[in-house]
Amino acid sequence: MEQPLFFNRELSWIEFNARVLTEACRKEIPLLERLQFLSIVSSNFDEFFQIRVASIKRSAANPEHHTDSSGRTPPVLLKQISERCHQIIDIHHQTLVTDILPALASKGVTYIAPELYTSEQKEFIQNYFRATVFPLLTPLRITEHSMPSITSLKQYAAFLLQPIEGIKPNANPFTLEKDKPIIAIAQIPSGLPHIIWLPETDVSATKNFTLLEDLVLRYGTQLFPGFTVSETVLFRITRDADFAVDEDAGANFINAMEEVLVQRQSSFAVRLECTNTSDTIISVLMSHLKLTDDDVYKVDCLIDPKSFSELNNLDGLEKLHYAEWQHFHTPIESYWDTLKQHDLLLNVPYESYQTVTKLISDAADDPTVLAIKMTLYRTGTDSPIVAALQRAATNGKQVTCFVELKARFDEERNITWATQLEKAGVTVVYGIVNYKVHAKILLIIRRENATIKRYVHLSTGNYNPKTARLYSDLSLFTANTEIANDATQFFNLISGYSTIQTMNHLVMAPVNLKTNILTMIQREIDRSTKDNPGFIMAKMNSLADETVIEALYKASTAGVKILLNIRGICMLVPGVTNYSENIKVVSIIDRYLEHSRIFYFQNGGNAELYLSSADWMPRNLERRVELMFPITDQFIFKDIYDTLLLYFQDNTHSHTLNPDGTWTKNVPEGAIAVRAQESLYFKYKKRADTLAKQPEIEFKVRRKD
Repeated sequence: MEQPLFFNRELSWIEFNARVLTEACRKEIPLLERLQFLSIVSSNFDEFFQIRVASIKRSAANPEHHTDSSGRTPPVLLKQISERCHQIIDIHHQTLVTDILPALASKGVTYIAPELYTSEQKEFIQNYFRATVFPLLTPLRITEHSMPSITSLKQYAAFLLQPIEGIKPNANPFTLEKDKPIIAIAQIPSGLPHIIWLPETDVSATKNFTLLEDLVLRYGTQLFPGFTVSETVLFRITRDADFAVDEDAGANFINAMEEVLVQRQSSFAVRLECTNTSDTIISVLMSHLKLTDDDVYKVDCLIDPKSFSELNNLDGLEKLHYAEWQHFHTPIESYWDTLKQHDLLLNVPYESYQTVTKLISDAADDPTVLAIKMTLYRTGTDSPIVAALQRAATNGKQVTCFVELKARFDEERNITWATQLEKAGVTVVYGIVNYKVHAKILLIIRRENATIKRYVHLSTGNYNPKTARLYSDLSLFTANTEIANDATQFFNLISGYSTIQTMNHLVMAPVNLKTNILTMIQREIDRSTKDNPGFIMAKMNSLADETVIEALYKASTAGVKILLNIRGICMLVPGVTNYSENIKVVSIIDRYLEHSRIFYFQNGGNAELYLSSADWMPRNLERRVELMFPITDQFIFKDIYDTLLLYFQDNTHSHTLNPDGTWTKNVPEGAIAVRAQESLYFKYKKRADTLAKQPEIEFKVRRKD
């Protein structure tokens, strides 16, 4: 083979957000859902700049530049990232200002800019500002040599001041530097609602609102008696958050983790977002933050669309959201009796996550349950699962919980959970040195008829009931003895000093997951013939492991047909003649975040199907503790296989990756429109309706009179 072809990881990730932005631009999608897609893009870019761009900037500062697998050096990559991100942010801003906000106004929800306040609105706003906002503001000056601490991703107002004639220069400390711009900043209060509702008039049913940052910019002059404000800028900065915790901190690991959280607030800046309203202020900010034009993202107004997220909870706007989709729940009277008969599959969010939370809650209260072991990566706030684990420990059960403190941006929350669990008597293990525990597994050990029976839950997604309403994930419930044996070995391995032993069903990273994937790809090559070519289907969030990609290229040249459903990053180049012409890559962006990982190998007619917590990325396969598990129940196998095929039939919310790195939106073009997520919803709705209609069967016993 020739030198392998790879797309750049960062540029591929940016294109994923371009596809999300495409959904925000679709006029047939409800307005508040379009606004939500804009917020997702904004949040995604926040993390991207904090982690990936920050890392590349450090590499670019190294005089010894190395090219990546796509042939780019860090400086070249930074330039291309900036160019593409500026294009996307421009579209992003224009979609908000010239499309979505006017469309919202036509539906009776109108954003009012400060210059458009009526006299009544102005009086209301001035009173609100003086009574509620002004006391929370702290003006801080910027001098030629110093700048106050600015928190990452918080909005600030900046003011260019001019002394009022007749005021003595020494009467105010802002005038100490002669002939220099007099600039002050104030943080937009984070404890107040961003949306300020304006008084309604009798003649209009329109709901009018303005934004908190508008008030600060408009009336912030009151912070500076003796000065006039000649120019203002709304801005926020993004700082480097790519810090590694000291893995050798031992008993002080939590303290080391907390230090990382503090460091994020004072690290170097990687991006400045601002309104394009004062070249003087922007120039001073850039100088202090050591940023170039490539790092600055200017818009006309409204730098953060997440400010509008409060509209999502406004009553009376149901028609501006997607039509409600239920989360169907199948009542299970006894998990123990059911799982002894057959495995169970859960497909959230189409099916209710209550099935998982109830299992853990039942186990916590069941007097015959002796022990519970599970991993927690991201649990969310007010977690019923954490509450159940605390209750289980209080009830005298042996509870062991593996809390991953290094789950990025959830570190502080996980530290809180870990502390609460320990206080309740739970044995908490804080991950593994040098590895993140990303596997999703639960083991329940129960005494039954003088014997021990074990029940296992394995999932592609986190134990988080809130995201389970928004993320598409699959999980398996089983009482299979061999899987239970493997689960026991897994927990023994990650909790202490157990040596690695062969597991019969579970495949673990970083031990042998990558090796198994490569082996199964090679097996597909070996068993592929011209008349009966091999076949691989895989669905995941990202594909970035170059060794795995090379194996897929090899399989393609051997005639193996490969279908890949990749939501985000894809470094594989499909459709290249005599190279990857047998590989097709599609991506689905819809109302739910596609998060499940499904791997299918035809295996010469003896097909195998796996679910996994791991994407095919170096971090998942080599630097995280992950699990891949097989589907052996024939009914569940077919169910997942049909679902996987459906993802490749979608022609309404999917894109196909081209050899040049662009994505083509798929359209029905006269064919039957197929929307995978909608089809799955109606599948589970039909199943729930059928169960609801089944009459209760009463058995009457004949007895002799």
